Amino acid sequence: MLEKMDDFFTARVDGYDEHMKSNIEGASSFYKYTASLLPVVKMASVLDLGCGTGLELEEYFSVNPYAKVTGIDLTEAMLESLRTKFSDKDITTICGSYFDVPFGKEVFDAAVSVESLHHFTKEEKIPLYVKLKKALKPGGYFVLTDYFADINEQENHFRQELLRIRQEQNLPNDVFYHYDTPLTVEHEKEALLAAGFTQIEELKHWEATHTLKAIK
Repeated sequence: MLEKMDDFFTARVDGYDEHMKSNIEGASSFYKYTASLLPVVKMASVLDLGCGTGLELEEYFSVNPYAKVTGIDLTEAMLESLRTKFSDKDITTICGSYFDVPFGKEVFDAAVSVESLHHFTKEEKIPLYVKLKKALKPGGYFVLTDYFADINEQENHFRQELLRIRQEQNLPNDVFYHYDTPLTVEHEKEALLAAGFTQIEELKHWEATHTLKAIK
């Protein structure tokens, strides 16, 4: 049975950090690398989509301890872990779906998301990215480090399997369930371009995890 997204992560919060660091190829590098791309100016304002327990923020606060971070996540247990970890930092947490939470207009210098957005279709992502682009200040940018499909056939297979399982289990379409459906890098770039980002570059990859940077 598929688990609801928030239930899945609530049940795994205790061992989450160790699991991510130990079981995902390149994790020992890509959290640090992603953080290195974020602004280092004092009081930089950063939005973190699907922040979880803040593994990328551990690295970011080590290089910019005075950053102002807004973290959005579906799972309150994850956010509680994050708040405990960063009790001395300027961080605002929001429990909810980043598809639904308002971001504001020209609020953030940069945005980041790590290993979170690989559960959604290109069509679902475009309006999210439109909202994200509006929330970035002029010259702002989005750093995405995530799990991607190698080829179109793999992307299609994951999506069809999810649809099949949802139908078999009679699951509602308006609830997030945990099942990986990564896009290809090219389709991710297309979603970002469709949302109005002007420059998208793939910077680095570790097996199936790639880092993209999209400039407003």
